[in-house]
Amino acid sequence: MKESTKAKFDQIAEVLRDKKVVVAFSGGVDSSTLAHIAKQTAREVYLLTIDSETVPDEEKERAKLIAEELELPLDTIKFKWLAEDILASNPINRCYECKALMAKTWLKYAKEKEVDFVIEGTNASELKGYRPGAKALEECDVISPFKDAGITKTEIREYARHVGLSVADTPSMACMATRFPYETRIDENMLDNIQRIEREVKALLKVDCIRARYHGDVVRIELDPNDIKRVFESDILEELVSIGHDSGFKYVTLDLQGYRTGSMDEGNLIVEE
Repeated sequence: MKESTKAKFDQIAEVLRDKKVVVAFSGGVDSSTLAHIAKQTAREVYLLTIDSETVPDEEKERAKLIAEELELPLDTIKFKWLAEDILASNPINRCYECKALMAKTWLKYAKEKEVDFVIEGTNASELKGYRPGAKALEECDVISPFKDAGITKTEIREYARHVGLSVADTPSMACMATRFPYETRIDENMLDNIQRIEREVKALLKVDCIRARYHGDVVRIELDPNDIKRVFESDILEELVSIGHDSGFKYVTLDLQGYRTGSMDEGNLIVEE
């Protein structure tokens, strides 16, 4: 690991040293790396996950496994995401409202545990584009050590490989709400159908990176650009269409640009205040 990179992580270690902290934990590489640092330096560490309808089942299971790997206690709080109209109606500021509610939940838990602060894994690479969730966290008493230290996703993965975390190269997960256009009301059946498509396409193509984006009667499938060529075989195409139809979609399309974060923001005029 480069000395300049190590110095950034040492900066985080000093912030956490001898503190009692709650880690907002998903089991992804960001929160897992943050939990690892906390374990080495903090006096007491609690991992907290949120179990809601928009958290992929795969992520819920991974969080349990990584907590065991880290040998840290994990608590889970149920959150009825779809019962919050401000979230289910999927406004353009949905992520802001969601992060604000998540922060409220984390902070309530932290108060019960009498810890010094809550930390979460937003990194410096996530500050580009439309990121209302980051703004919500800045307004709450939640600390984002990677962002504050200027640590990128690449550097986090480098650290995770260096210390032997099994999630070092695991693809990023994302809230299932990101599969839907803004102003499209989300319900449980829609979430189940999208998650089913992603799960079955992963199994069919043996890939880790896939997003199924909802557009009414149309589902738009995004794959890593390196995997797109694997689709163009008649039996694979037929199976993809069948997966989409079985999940209630009339049309099944492949996005030729491939997977990219924030594709649902494309075409929206978004002005940050």
